[in-house]
Amino acid sequence: MLEYPLLNALASVLRTGSFELAAHSLSITPSAVSQRIKLLEERLGCVLIVRGHPCSATPAGSRLFRHTEEVSLLEHTLAADLKGLLPDESIPTIRIAVNADSLATWFIEALAETTGMLFDLVTDDQEHSADLLRRREVMAAVTAHPGPVQGCDSQPLGALRYIAAASPAFVKLFFPDGLTEYAARHAPALTFNNKDKLQETWLHGQLGTLISFPTHMLPSSRGFVDAALAGLGWGMNPESLVKAHIENGNLVTLGTKPALDIPLYWQSNRATRKALTPLTKAVRTAAKRYLIAW
Repeated sequence: MLEYPLLNALASVLRTGSFELAAHSLSITPSAVSQRIKLLEERLGCVLIVRGHPCSATPAGSRLFRHTEEVSLLEHTLAADLKGLLPDESIPTIRIAVNADSLATWFIEALAETTGMLFDLVTDDQEHSADLLRRREVMAAVTAHPGPVQGCDSQPLGALRYIAAASPAFVKLFFPDGLTEYAARHAPALTFNNKDKLQETWLHGQLGTLISFPTHMLPSSRGFVDAALAGLGWGMNPESLVKAHIENGNLVTLGTKPALDIPLYWQSNRATRKALTPLTKAVRTAAKRYLIAW
C-alpha cells in the first residue's frame, strides 16, 4: 500500500516546483521531504522526480501524481457523504485538457461557477485532447471525439462556430476576385500550431481540394483576432471573438460559407464521476450559453 505522507510529499514538490516550497506547504523540513521522496522511489524501484529549477516529474512520477490528485478528490467527496470523517483541509486540484479557443470564449465561466476545486489547465487542440485522457494525464477534457475514451463518460456540449475572416485591406490585396484556388495558395494564413487543421479543413470544404498555403504560426486565440485586424493574415476565429469586428467592418468574411462548426464533447474520468458532478454541470450550462446546438 502507498503511504499518504509519501504521496503528499511527491505531489507538493511537483505542484510547487521545489523541495523548499513543498516543505513549507507541508510544515516539515526540506530534508524530510527529500527523505520521503527517496523512500517512495526506493519502494517503487524508479525515479519519480527530476531535480531541477523547477523540479519536474518523470513519466512514472506524473502518473503517481495524477493518482494522488484523484484520491484526494474522491476523499473530499467521501468526507461530504460521511459526516463523521474529517475532511482533508487541502483543496483538490482537477487537471483538465481544453482547447485554447474554448478557454478564450466560454470555458472560464464554467470554472468560475464551480467552488471547492482548484484547476490545472492543459491547453491542447480539441482533436488531440482525448490522448491526454487515454494516458490518464488529465481527469477531464473538452474534445472533438464523440466516442468515450476507455474509463470515461462522454457528453455532447454543442459546436464551437468559427468564421473565416480577414481585414478589408488584406482581402483587397490577396482575394481581389474572391476565394479562388490561386488566391488560397498565395494568401498568408494564420495557424495556431502544427496540430491546427481548421484552415485546411475549411479551405477543403470551400474548394473541394486540399490546398497548400503559406501560414504564420500564432499560438494565441486573441492574437489570431489582432493579427487579422492588422492585416497579417486570414484565419478561422471563434465567432464570438470576431462578430463585433465583422459588424463594424474592421473584418470581412471569406468564401460563400465562412462558418465552420466544430462539435465538442466533455469527457471525464468515470471513477471520479460523482466528485466531478458540480464541474460537469457547470461546463454543460456554460456550453449551452455559448455553443451552437448540434
